[in-house]
Amino acid sequence: MRVLLTGGAGYIGSHTAIALIAHGHEPVVLDDLSNASAEAVRRASELAGREIPLVVGDAGDRELVGRLLAEHRIEAVIHFAGRKAVGESVAKPLEYYRVNVGSAVATLEAMAEHGVRRFVFSSSATVYEQPGPDLREDAPVGIALENPYGRTKAMIEAVVADAAAADPALEAAVLRYFNPIGAHESGRIGEDPHGIPNNLAPFIAQVASGERERLRIFGDDYPTADGTGVRDYIHVVDLAEGHVAALEALEPGVLTVNLGTGRGASVREVLAAFEAAVGRALPHEVVARRPGDAAVSTADPSLAHERLGWRAARSLEDAAADAWRWQSANPRGYRG
Repeated sequence: MRVLLTGGAGYIGSHTAIALIAHGHEPVVLDDLSNASAEAVRRASELAGREIPLVVGDAGDRELVGRLLAEHRIEAVIHFAGRKAVGESVAKPLEYYRVNVGSAVATLEAMAEHGVRRFVFSSSATVYEQPGPDLREDAPVGIALENPYGRTKAMIEAVVADAAAADPALEAAVLRYFNPIGAHESGRIGEDPHGIPNNLAPFIAQVASGERERLRIFGDDYPTADGTGVRDYIHVVDLAEGHVAALEALEPGVLTVNLGTGRGASVREVLAAFEAAVGRALPHEVVARRPGDAAVSTADPSLAHERLGWRAARSLEDAAADAWRWQSANPRGYRG
């Protein structure tokens, strides 16, 4: 299947491109490179053993998307494009609504104009109104969330549902990610945050490589086994394979599934996994809780197994080892 990956030069998109090729598909990447690197696509091509075409451009440009659909005879779209930092979304809400919602609408419009009926959307567990353990897909979702980033994801899910209701031929999957972590086992591609990382794992990795002085643990008085927050960390390669499984299972309508492991890990457990991978203790300190942080947020991934035949196979220890292999070989990411 010929597949357009909007935002495909990013962390999850580049890993998904490799997974698609491994399953016999033909990815084409569209990315404006505002938060990604062409080097990621070059290395993904190298790892996959075939060139992955990269077009530099905006997924919010309906004419451009339409042209790519026609020129490459695209049969499906996986939509990764969008801004993704929760804190930044609070400071720049209009940009997040314009880029995230706008690019999804433009892409779906272009697809409708060119008769492309397969669509996989990169959503997030942030759409759930009440984080907690073993979240199922029927848990409440809405736009009454604490940050614009989560609201844009919930809005796009509604857009996809409405588009499918209007066009019974549309085949869509909505994938609610939990916490992606890790890197390709080669250490050639991985997570390359610009500036201070927003997520725990790349921050720990940068502490290990000396890019950051110490890890700050936000609160150790939560009602969890060790007092620190618990999240569901999924290896990025498992996540990539979940996209392939969703693509191959598409049928008319919208299928919404969680992509997670179903197993929670605390901040201290993630830190310990990285310390084992690095081979030494890493500096850290406990500071006050962050407003809005939940004690626990984990997935019930059983629907993904039932409907897609997919489940996460890699451990937290695997993810920490792969992330450290990437970080130690690329301390400045793709920037050399």
